[in-house]
Amino acid sequence: MTRAFLHGFAGDPSVWAGIARSGDACIALPGHGRELAPTWDANLDAIATAVAGHDVVVGYSLGARIALGLVATARAQRAILISVNPGITDAERPARRASDAAWARRLREHGIAAFVDAWQAQPLFATQARAPADRLAARRARRLALDPEQLARSLDVMGLAEMPDYRAAVTADRCRLIAGADDAKFVAIARSLPAPLDVIADCGHDPTLEQPDALARLL
Repeated sequence: MTRAFLHGFAGDPSVWAGIARSGDACIALPGHGRELAPTWDANLDAIATAVAGHDVVVGYSLGARIALGLVATARAQRAILISVNPGITDAERPARRASDAAWARRLREHGIAAFVDAWQAQPLFATQARAPADRLAARRARRLALDPEQLARSLDVMGLAEMPDYRAAVTADRCRLIAGADDAKFVAIARSLPAPLDVIADCGHDPTLEQPDALARLL
């Protein structure tokens, strides 16, 4: 069995080092080293081509949303979804669109370094302070190498407000869920979905950073 891995927003394929195996594929997402198409669906098409031939798509956060989109639209058969949000209601979209637009403005007006500092300071990522200093520094350095305009466009086109609500596509025969035990919001989301859930101890939102060895064993 081979797997295709999709990283999260402001990440890159290197986050899967030590987690992916020989024969797996680690894919750069649109706006993160891959050309960004103008719509959510067009970007799904591009990723579907990149993951073709692999048995399972494994995604974290934004990558998990894309992996779920591939399953929901029959572009992939099965997915492992790490820290996934399966979609929001139409009533929630304006507020989320405004939030994503504010982050995109920060990128365009203040640059990548200021953005990365603010992004990493969000309460969602507070548990990452427990990760080894060298791992945190390496992750920050890779983020600083990303193109701020492409990241901003990713928020414009691939933000949660632009993604269809795929909640109904999460089924036990097609999806498996993973969340960090200390990420209360996303554990609650996962438990609301009808698919098997594995919870990683001593871990917050990003197991690829906080508990890569435990994530690799689980996968």
